[in-house]
Amino acid sequence: MTSENKQSFLIGTFQIDIIVHGFPGKSVCHGPLGFSTIALIRHNEFTALVDVGGFGQRLILNQRLKELGVRPDDVTDVLLTHSHFDHAINWVNFPNANIHISRKEMTWALEQPTGKTYVPELYVAALKDHQNLVLVEHDEEILPGIKSLICPGHTPGSTVYVLDTGDSDIVFTGDACKNRAELVSRAADMTYDANATKNSINDIWSAWSRRDGGLLIPGHDLPMVLNNNSIRYIGKHEAAIKVWFDDSLNKSTLISLSP
Repeated sequence: MTSENKQSFLIGTFQIDIIVHGFPGKSVCHGPLGFSTIALIRHNEFTALVDVGGFGQRLILNQRLKELGVRPDDVTDVLLTHSHFDHAINWVNFPNANIHISRKEMTWALEQPTGKTYVPELYVAALKDHQNLVLVEHDEEILPGIKSLICPGHTPGSTVYVLDTGDSDIVFTGDACKNRAELVSRAADMTYDANATKNSINDIWSAWSRRDGGLLIPGHDLPMVLNNNSIRYIGKHEAAIKVWFDDSLNKSTLISLSP
């Protein structure tokens, strides 16, 4: 099974490619799936990734960038929505990039006890001393056309990145709003503060609905477009697991997770 969700959007002077589309699922007995979104934004002034995934996405990320003609050295900026392992591990792949993360998130991540959370402690510790670390504040223009919106709830410093293309807005939510169910219900499956999450999702709605035709790219779901207050998915949900239940490697079972 191969993914057909190689989504690409040319909006104004911005080229947006979904490197990996997130999936709105949760493992029942093996911990989080970690199937998170990675997006590439190209502009004449920068080449940026919004989140970079974890170990499981490393080879997919490298291959997809190669297909798009982007070398790791070409990436000028990595915009981390938060510090969890499934979004933040692969910043080490991009030696020339400025690594952006909110100051509040970085402070919180460094305070987390070793081995107790989804924060990859060693990678966060290395990032703290990285020469190209950029600590982001709320409502800051971090790149031409891109502003930060600190949206606590999933983590204290979760950051939403809002891209103003000139004609419409593209909102990269990370896990401040992981999927359509959270967007519509204004509640979250994983939050340390339900009221903070509700307020943050309201802020996300405000940014997304500012102009008709806005695109929302969540941390664990397909992109969505808003037209006349109606939400429409772009693409199809795709996920599957190949398993070996037999005595032969030549005999496997493909279990689809798609609706």
